[in-house]
Amino acid sequence: MIKIGISPIAFTIGTLSVTWYGIIVALAILVIVLWLVREVRKGANLSYDTVFTASIVGIPAGIIMARLLHVVDKWDYYSQNLGQIVGTSGLTIYGAVLGAALAIWIYSRISGFKFGYFADLIAPAIILAQSIGRLGCILNGCCYGAETSLFWGIVYTHPESSAPLGIAVHPTQIYEILYNLMVFGILLKLRGKFKPDGSIFLIYLSLYSAWRIGIGFLRDGTPFLFNLQQAQVIGIIVLAICVSIMAFRTRRVKIEN
Repeated sequence: MIKIGISPIAFTIGTLSVTWYGIIVALAILVIVLWLVREVRKGANLSYDTVFTASIVGIPAGIIMARLLHVVDKWDYYSQNLGQIVGTSGLTIYGAVLGAALAIWIYSRISGFKFGYFADLIAPAIILAQSIGRLGCILNGCCYGAETSLFWGIVYTHPESSAPLGIAVHPTQIYEILYNLMVFGILLKLRGKFKPDGSIFLIYLSLYSAWRIGIGFLRDGTPFLFNLQQAQVIGIIVLAICVSIMAFRTRRVKIEN
């Protein structure tokens, strides 16, 4: 078994506690921004101003939506602790991605840049950032799996960990890191091979949604709807939408040809 006894809190400044999770999530966001800057330097049809403004628009929207979905998922707790609704102790990846995507899409409609092109550029960076973010989950003890007797199970021992103490659980965070890195490689291989713009982003959403639906059966979580966790329900909806859009696009291309 793998034992983790690291405190989720990296350091404190007065009464403010800075967690490893927050540091790593900030690093993951920085990776996305730097990825876009790199793409612009390599000649992408995108300006630095667009990257900067999209970041200003997308990052807060992603955080707000990530927090909102977490609160909805844990409403039984937050309904009794309304003062804790505002915070960053619980965020959902789906909320971050969908919230940021919606905000940037709205911005694209106002400013005139091509959202599909932008989304294809950023898709590999998003899944890479998700891999980095899961490192924060490992240290925080959140997003853990069901109890296991397998030798690679993780046992959390620090009293401030979000995971149950002294119980071996599936390291679902590590499973997801490995899967996300595989998807990252796939998206890089597929870049430039699919049209119209936005196809790579749809493939990313489809692959990740399929994963979240499946891994949900192995992750600890509260049933949200039809005995499925919130991420599984969202995954089913997102996957159905993405597959439908891709099928429609493929059919349209065949008709046009």
